[in-house]
Amino acid sequence: MPAFTSIKAKAIGIAVDQGVNMLYDDFDGNLPKVESLINKFAGSGDSINEAQLRLFNMVMGYVKDPTNNWRRLVDNIINNVDKDVVKTFVHNFFVNSVTIGGARQREVNDTEGCNCPWAILMDPTTRCNLHCNGCWAANYTNANHKDLTFEELDSIITQGKALGTYIYLFTGGEPMVRKHDLIRLCEKHPDCFFSAFTNGTLVDEAFADEMLRVKNFMPAFSIEGFEEATDSRRGEGTFKRVTHAMDILRERKLPFGASMCYTSANYDSITSDEYIQFLVDKGVLFAWIFTYMPVGLGAPVELLATAEQRAGMYDKVRKNWRNNVPIFFADFWNDGEYTGGCIAGARRYMHINAAGDVEPCAFIHYSDSNIREKTLLECYKSPLFKSYQAHQPFNSNMLRPCPLLDNPGKLSEMVHETGAKSTDYVHPEDVDELESKTQAAAAAWAEKSAPIWAASPKGRLSDRLAKETGDPNVWVKY
Repeated sequence: MPAFTSIKAKAIGIAVDQGVNMLYDDFDGNLPKVESLINKFAGSGDSINEAQLRLFNMVMGYVKDPTNNWRRLVDNIINNVDKDVVKTFVHNFFVNSVTIGGARQREVNDTEGCNCPWAILMDPTTRCNLHCNGCWAANYTNANHKDLTFEELDSIITQGKALGTYIYLFTGGEPMVRKHDLIRLCEKHPDCFFSAFTNGTLVDEAFADEMLRVKNFMPAFSIEGFEEATDSRRGEGTFKRVTHAMDILRERKLPFGASMCYTSANYDSITSDEYIQFLVDKGVLFAWIFTYMPVGLGAPVELLATAEQRAGMYDKVRKNWRNNVPIFFADFWNDGEYTGGCIAGARRYMHINAAGDVEPCAFIHYSDSNIREKTLLECYKSPLFKSYQAHQPFNSNMLRPCPLLDNPGKLSEMVHETGAKSTDYVHPEDVDELESKTQAAAAAWAEKSAPIWAASPKGRLSDRLAKETGDPNVWVKY
């Protein structure tokens, strides 16, 4: 890690701790001092790159305004989240991952010629304590269950840190089936930030106390509506158990988020003002927004969100929620302009399933590598991941980032040229058949999204630069 000596890393950590202490003591009085401290520190060397500094100063401008929604979110955090947990998050996320890890990732990208991700998503298990309607895990017998061992999870994290990755996310199955191992990983890697997409029913007082002890674990509860909608899919009493888990964490001043997957059937419910206010009232601080993907044999195509619903989500997030709701929202399909398109294939993140198969994305169940047979770096340099790297971005319209949902033909091209295999545990899915499910939705969204993208600031920049250079994707460099 030549760009960051241990002395420099320690100095960054001390500055972060000092800044958080100052803001908790007197936010308004000390905010200018913290801003000056960070800018002075950034000017002393290469600790913070220019883009990161611009982003920091932009956010500073927002939080100085007491009427701004970002300020409301920061006030909510300071008033309701344990200070030492915030210190750990800021240190692990912004210092270790963004600053130190980012420099290392760029070095690996340059020297090895491959993508190196900011975050790794892993499935500790396929097991789940619920049997939700429509979920593939509900159909598994005990003989079908798969797990990554603690040693394998630990090895992935150890290798990942050496390559600059300090963010680790868990899904499943239900990752909390392995909650004791997850806490062990938090203990062993206190310099990392961990999160899990969870149904929340296994979060109890004892686990919350462990979270408060390790301070580097933050769950996102998968909840798609109120009691009737939740229990009809997940089982009677599930909604009350999840909301009780939220209450347990809030009592201990622990941060948590929500995972929202919208379909053609639940769109109206989870975008309602009542539902969003419910999330605020329960103490949700961040929300990951996903759209339904018809992955897996027999997955109902009719649940795909319509083009009108996807445009509606774009408007809800951009024009309403980010201005008025004190929750950080990330819309993984409609935020492509901020990420330069698809982030999968280790460009920003990748997925490892419970059998060790290394996949470009949690929704792309194809692989040519397994972590039990290759090192993490070798997986990043595999034909499938290199093909992703060569083809990204998949569309000059950043509202169409996905090779499967938005650009039929792109995924099958990469799978066929690399010989990647389906990693579905029960019914391997032919990639051409999978793509046939999304063709109509992709065509409708291509038409609907074109004027939205053209009218956006980056859409206008993209059009101007494309005309000047002849390269439709040149704007990503800017």
